Amino acid sequence: MTEISRRKIIKLSLISGIASALIPPRAFTQALTLVPTPSETEGPFYPVNDQKDKDADLTRINGHTHAAQGQHIIVSGKITDANGQAVVRAMLDIWQADANGRYRHPRDSNPAKLDDNFQGWAIIESDVQGLFRFKTVMPGAYPASRSWIRPPHIHFRISKKGYRMLTTQMYFPHQAYNESDLLLQNKSVVERSAMIARKINQQGNFPVYEYNIVLDFFQK
Repeated sequence: MTEISRRKIIKLSLISGIASALIPPRAFTQALTLVPTPSETEGPFYPVNDQKDKDADLTRINGHTHAAQGQHIIVSGKITDANGQAVVRAMLDIWQADANGRYRHPRDSNPAKLDDNFQGWAIIESDVQGLFRFKTVMPGAYPASRSWIRPPHIHFRISKKGYRMLTTQMYFPHQAYNESDLLLQNKSVVERSAMIARKINQQGNFPVYEYNIVLDFFQK
């Protein structure tokens, strides 16, 4: 190798190193394409009876004196597209079982007592940064059949013009029934990781779980 070639390689290496140092790590992250959040079945208990109170606090129903039973929690996250850009004003349709594992649905045959003070259903929007946040209870596990116990989970349906509507289910970490759930275990390791929320901190008596959602672009 000639001295001129050696000097040229050294010069190019120095330029590349300087450029890497000047470009923030976030720029590299945003250059990567994110995998859309896996879809999941809607299940049989999407609410069929309309209700006035569908706000972001599922632990209380307007006009009721008492709060819902069970461990109150906070779920927060961000909705982005596959390029990592925030999806603003996306509609989130959220429903779940109460702390006893019972849905507010006429077809739920679970013999557990229905918590009359649990809202059970919310329709909210992501903000101008794609962020969302709601307060609810840790849903109870419940029998889907004689041999299948569903772990605690929350149903989501997310819609926004220009994106594929996503129906999915959010699970909680360290739940024993996760390991035997027929739906969750039918996913790949990567998909399961994307569908299980992460406990990030504690606000007073409320555990806070983070659940980020990636929407896929609508293909014409």
